[in-house]
Amino acid sequence: MAANDAFTAGVRPGGLTDSTEIRLLLCYLVKNAGPITRTEIENALMEEQLVNYFEIGSCLDDITRQQLVTLKEDRYSITEKGRKVAQELAYDLPRSVRERAVAAVLRSQTWTRKEAEYSARITEKPDGHCSIRCTIKALDQELFCLDIGTPDRLSADLVKKQFILKGNEIYQMLITKLTE
Repeated sequence: MAANDAFTAGVRPGGLTDSTEIRLLLCYLVKNAGPITRTEIENALMEEQLVNYFEIGSCLDDITRQQLVTLKEDRYSITEKGRKVAQELAYDLPRSVRERAVAAVLRSQTWTRKEAEYSARITEKPDGHCSIRCTIKALDQELFCLDIGTPDRLSADLVKKQFILKGNEIYQMLITKLTE
């Protein structure tokens, strides 16, 4: 394996398999979407199958050691040196990779914010049915709570995902109907 070859397991065709390119992409992401957590980066790049999971961690460690990014309170921020690298070299990466990566990071960050406010906890029953407790929090207090039953885990997972994505719409619609 050459010095810059990266692990390719889980990387779709068109993804990055060169460690130098991965480090450039990470600098580009931190510059454009930072401060950002490692989890948000991992979720985004894994969702799009752009980079191997182990390479993400290794390359994040590399760019931190090289002082291209800093890590404070679990968030990566770009340094001036990293900003220059991202501005000068990131355009060597395919445009489609850059666009997919940034869009995926923004989705990941949105999900993280929504998950903090809108949560859904699944409880599976012995007969396979599930109940989902959906809650909306505001100012560290429970503002809204709804328990829903589903026939199986697959349905429960879908309800959970949709509540987190659309909790505000669901809440507004329910309040409107209850106060008509």
